Amino acid sequence: MNWQVVYTRQAQKDARKLAASGLKPQAERLLAILADNPYQTPPFFEKLIGDLSGAYSRRINIQHRLVYEVLDSIKTVKVLRMWTHYE
Repeated sequence: MNWQVVYTRQAQKDARKLAASGLKPQAERLLAILADNPYQTPPFFEKLIGDLSGAYSRRINIQHRLVYEVLDSIKTVKVLRMWTHYE
């Protein structure tokens, strides 16, 4: 059974930036993995700490990351960000 993937308003804005920068295929590949199994490795993911405690991060490329939360009880992946977290 697949997971539902939902996007925050910020992630929707980030998606437009990704499309404009040519990184859409890499992001779509990661999103397909999340829809199938958000805990799958590879590709490697890391558990975040601090303000984003409880969220996970996967690299789109060296600069940009896909940041998401996993809501196990309702089999949903909530995508928080899809752009650099260094801005």
